[in-house]
Amino acid sequence: MNAIIKDPSASLVPFKARLDAVTDPARRAALGALHRVGLPDRRVEAWKYTGLRFLNETAFATAPQEIDRVKARAELERLGLTLGEAASLPRLVFVNGRYAADLSVEPENVDLTFFSKMQAFGSLSSPDRDALTALNAALATDGVQLTVPAGIDAGRLLLVSLGQAADPISFHPRHSVTLENGANLSLLCVQSGEGRYLHNPVMELSVADNARLQHLTIQTEGDDAACLATLYAQIEEHGSYDSFVLGLGAALSRHEVHARLNAAHAQVHVNGAQRLQGRQLGDVTSVITHAAPDCNSRQTVRNVLDGQSRGVFQGKVLVERIAQKTDGYQMNQALLLSETAEIDAKPELEIYADDVKCSHGATVGALDDEQMFYLRSRGVPEAEARQILIHAFLAEALGLIPDELAQTIATRIMELRFPVTGEA
Repeated sequence: MNAIIKDPSASLVPFKARLDAVTDPARRAALGALHRVGLPDRRVEAWKYTGLRFLNETAFATAPQEIDRVKARAELERLGLTLGEAASLPRLVFVNGRYAADLSVEPENVDLTFFSKMQAFGSLSSPDRDALTALNAALATDGVQLTVPAGIDAGRLLLVSLGQAADPISFHPRHSVTLENGANLSLLCVQSGEGRYLHNPVMELSVADNARLQHLTIQTEGDDAACLATLYAQIEEHGSYDSFVLGLGAALSRHEVHARLNAAHAQVHVNGAQRLQGRQLGDVTSVITHAAPDCNSRQTVRNVLDGQSRGVFQGKVLVERIAQKTDGYQMNQALLLSETAEIDAKPELEIYADDVKCSHGATVGALDDEQMFYLRSRGVPEAEARQILIHAFLAEALGLIPDELAQTIATRIMELRFPVTGEA
């Protein structure tokens, strides 16, 4: 049998017109890497469980300059981001990947610039290795570059992405967050929208000595959208990166984190939860590299899957030879609500040091019949009883979000999409 020869350029057809127009040298370099490998398919090990057929079926145009500001304000209000305690938070709002200054309230105690004015790429990402990062590098139009000066506690900051697509579009924001020595920030990212679009953000995060970054991402994109996010984080001595992703929306989503512990006593948490239904596919992928001794990493991801939805968890912990006294932990748990739902879990440990404590585990189950009987016997309707148990399962995961207001916002947005009462 003859081997099937893949033409890498064939996967780029949905973006061909825009890629052909790229002239900037830095973007052309990323484009060259993209043409060499093409977008990943299931033959690529890291994408074995997550196909990109969604992209192949659609020609994505450039997002229009004009946006519906009335609709954008209404969506901010619906999400609860302009109400209560959240209303007082500084926020940076991007619509279709472009900064909307009139919808934003800029923070006062950070250094802020925008990618559209800088046109410079960071040093953490790998467009020569990661195809979607290369696609972002070739087509990025805007994004925020944020620096918290040494010793400053910048409090909370909202970073909001809204998609508005009458026709299929794609947008590729490029974000960078740097915390200098001893700085602190709680970053709350909320992604929402409507229509058929591809949201392909890349974010680079640098946490210096003794700095602390808390990072929540709430993905509640439109039902006909794709969100393929890639994050790169580096953490220095006694630095801490504590992240959580809540995946609720999009037909296709992937949240991919590459975190590197560069110096002693650094720590990283890459936690998350997904609640999917219908034919949604949600993927949480991480690569955590221990490149120094006395560091620890934690990862707990919970999935609730209904209908014909599919969840994917791929978590790799790489312990380099120098990284003695590493403490690494992974756990993936799934609750399947239907016989046709599926979870694919692939935890990995790659260890080259000999004085380490590393473990991983996975569990799959259904709703507890005894708990259901208890609620039903006390007059709770079946649909509501199911939702109560599901929310309890996810509430334990959301409890890993260290910022109480961020946890409240995440719970509220989850309940917008999945009310506790009513049908599942």
